[in-house]
Amino acid sequence: MNQQSEQKRKVGSALVVGGGIGGMQAALDLAEAGIKVYLVDSKPSIGGVMSQLDKTFPTNDCAMCTIAPRLVSIGRHKDIDVLTLSEVEKIEGEPGNFHVTVKRRARFVNEDLCTGCGTCVANCPVRFIPQPLDGQADVQLAPERKAIVDNIIAEHRHRPGPLMPILQSINVAFNYFPEDVMTYVSQQLAMPLTHILRVASFYNAFSLKPRGKYIINVCMGTTCYVRGGERLMDRFGELLKVHPEETTPDMLFTLKSVRCIGCCGLAPAVMVGEAVYGKLSVKDVQGIVKKYRGNNHVPHDH
Repeated sequence: MNQQSEQKRKVGSALVVGGGIGGMQAALDLAEAGIKVYLVDSKPSIGGVMSQLDKTFPTNDCAMCTIAPRLVSIGRHKDIDVLTLSEVEKIEGEPGNFHVTVKRRARFVNEDLCTGCGTCVANCPVRFIPQPLDGQADVQLAPERKAIVDNIIAEHRHRPGPLMPILQSINVAFNYFPEDVMTYVSQQLAMPLTHILRVASFYNAFSLKPRGKYIINVCMGTTCYVRGGERLMDRFGELLKVHPEETTPDMLFTLKSVRCIGCCGLAPAVMVGEAVYGKLSVKDVQGIVKKYRGNNHVPHDH
């Protein structure tokens, strides 16, 4: 085959630039049509902005419920190669026969051998280095509270990246993040308070405000909403005399609105702590409130 024929030969593969939700779907559609696909993204992983969202407009669907099936399908598809930490430097040729130069940044691990064990994290020479916090007065916690926090820090301090497990344990112990505790953790770990608060405020499961013993999560995802989730929320608010994101004066209940609890088949659904209540009607709400009030012997309205 001469050089001219080679240049005109059509190549049965495609390059998709950008691993957001649109790029992911394009890659899947092309691969299902029998075309080899190279999905290029400059970030360490695909997903784009949608992976950072809680819900999507205009349906208020859970963003992860939308993106997760595509992530799994791309990872399993034999005709899709994902090139992350990569950028297109040059494109030459003509339609049907492009030559693309892609620059890939080093990951410093062998991706084919990686099992996600975390050993590379434990031995990585580039990590957060504790710094002295000059000018910040020492926080004195109450003895009982100090003992709890000291035990939590001692349990996790030796771990690589100890902040998240420490925050999780504090959240379990206090059900929220007291201001003095966060400052104390900052001093003990020699870590800026702004960094700790940035992590603490990112996750919906954490709270910087005191919360009730029982957190009532009313699902307002699309399926639950159209089947009466809003009416359930109104009824809970009427019985508890609070609005969403508020806590009852007796510190027994906190009422929250969430976008998806992964129980679309049980819509409309509510979670109280770890318990899931599905296929609810408005008349069921009083029974749920009565059950948890009864467990604490707190007087309630009939």
